[in-house]
Amino acid sequence: MKKVVLLLLSIILLSSCSAVKVITDYDSNVDFNKYKTFAFYKPEIDKAKISDLDKKRILRAIESELLAKGFTKSNKPDMLVGIFTKSREKVNINQNNNFGFGFGWGFNPFWGGMNNNLTVSQYSEGTLFIDFIDKEKKELVWQGVGTGALKLNNRAKKEERINLFVKEIISRFPPEQKK
Repeated sequence: MKKVVLLLLSIILLSSCSAVKVITDYDSNVDFNKYKTFAFYKPEIDKAKISDLDKKRILRAIESELLAKGFTKSNKPDMLVGIFTKSREKVNINQNNNFGFGFGWGFNPFWGGMNNNLTVSQYSEGTLFIDFIDKEKKELVWQGVGTGALKLNNRAKKEERINLFVKEIISRFPPEQKK
């Protein structure tokens, strides 16, 4: 029984680490239907404190998601796309106290015991900001922020994780607006 509970807790913990938490904010006075084309905003992208390889991965993922939504990449865009990143080390400490009574044989017919398990795990948490800027007004009109555990074991897992972050963020664009 104890093994089943530990297995379930491990699955829940691991699945919560794989999730990307997304929040968005936008200018409610903007008509997002007018945006049909996009280009990347190099000055903002250059400031992102990640490797050029990761920047390329993020930009490819953003481009792929926007093209799938029907947007067109253009030299004369309606909106500009910028990115910003942050990361930090996180530590999880879990303490499991198990205390139980049961019938036993020998000197004491009742047995009480306590089991104290302490597990410590460390991981990197990353945050990706994706900004959509109105090209004409040069104003931020929409921002999506995704936060989650980073899995940097190898190139393939890193790329998969970046794609997940971008997909989760871009899925919230354009915002549903009341008519």
